[in-house]
Parts: sequence; structure tokens; C-alpha cells
Amino acid sequence: MAPKTVAIIMDGNGRWAKKRGLPRTAGHKKGADTIRTVALAAQDMGIQKLILYAFSTENWKRPEDEVSYLCKLPGLFFNKFINELMEKNIRVTFAGELERFPDATQEVINKAVNQTKNNTGLELCIAINYGSRREMLLGMKQYADEVASGKRENDLTEEEFSKYLFVPEDIDLMIRTSGELRISNYLLWQLAYAELIFTPVAWPDFDEKALKDCLDEFASRDRRFGGLTS
Repeated sequence: MAPKTVAIIMDGNGRWAKKRGLPRTAGHKKGADTIRTVALAAQDMGIQKLILYAFSTENWKRPEDEVSYLCKLPGLFFNKFINELMEKNIRVTFAGELERFPDATQEVINKAVNQTKNNTGLELCIAINYGSRREMLLGMKQYADEVASGKRENDLTEEEFSKYLFVPEDIDLMIRTSGELRISNYLLWQLAYAELIFTPVAWPDFDEKALKDCLDEFASRDRRFGGLTS
């Protein structure tokens, strides 16, 4: 059985480009095409929600020209693929603090969300300006404000706290591409019982076969959630 919710750290765009003597932006452009490939494959393989780590809160520290290109990338991606996403019944959502992006980027994001909001297939969630510690901090502040204002009782549970996060679901499988062995402030709460797979394949080269290999590995794992198998 396929995992319901899969998260991917899309790593290796820059190294992929450098290896080929290309600018880092060329790696990001090829990586955007890979999003389309993997989203369609994920839907065909029975995944319900695919969460892609596209831009972290730390990525603002990168060179100005690279950040500028990354801010334009949603527009380039959706102009190219939005019709196909509609045809495939894929719903687009975003996770993160979107208000820091330029107005033009926010308009593209909102248009993609609104255009696909009634689709009932795969949910393609793109995490941008996202950091998990920040996500939890904002959730805690919102909860505290609601308690202080009398909107709710001080009776927080793990299930309730999840509702205060950008991504409320638990993750079944987390994949990181390009061989790095860390999770980089990504979905720290949601990964509590996720299976983790680190593949040497760079994101621009990650394709249907690479995804299937990860799902096959996931299927071979014995998920006990802290208990014992009978």
C-alpha cells in the first residue's frame, strides 16, 4: 500500500547544475520540471498528499540573483503546467509565510490555489518560506492568544496542536534527494513516526522510477509506531 502523505526535500539543484557547467538557476529550472513529473507519478501511485520543500526560511541568505529567480519560479512553473494540473485533477496548496514574497509571486500563488481548489485528486503542497521551528512557534503563539482572549480553554492536545500548523497531517514517508543525511528544519513535528529515505539521486534527475524505488523501500519497512509487531 502506498503511503498517504509523502514529503520530499528537493535537494541538489545547484550541484546538478555546477556538475554540468551551468548556472545554479538552470538547476532550479530543471528541478521545477521534475515537480511536474513527480506529482503526476505520485497521483498514479496512490499518494494522497505530496509536500515539497521548495524554499526554506534560511534560503533568503543565498545570492540575490538566485533568490530573485526562485521568487519568479512559481510563475514560470504554473504558466507552463497549470492546465495539465487541472486536467489531472491535482489540487495545489502552499505551506509557509507567503507574505514575505513579492506581490507578483503572491498573486501567482493565490491564482494557482484558487484555480485548483475544487480538484479532488492529489494535493500538491509546496512549502516555501517554510521553517519547522518557526511553524511551531507561530502555532504556539496563536494558541496562547486564543486562550488569553477566552476563545478556547487551555486544554491543548497533540491532535489539537497539529491544527495550528501549516501542515496538520503526520508524514508517512520523507525522502531527501542528493545524498545529504539531514532533515534541515523540515516538518519536525509531523515526522515523528515517518519513514526516512535518503537517496543519492539529485532532484533534477529524480523521476518515476526513483519515486517507485522509494515506495518499494517504504513497503518493505516494518512500521511499529513505538510498539511491537504481533
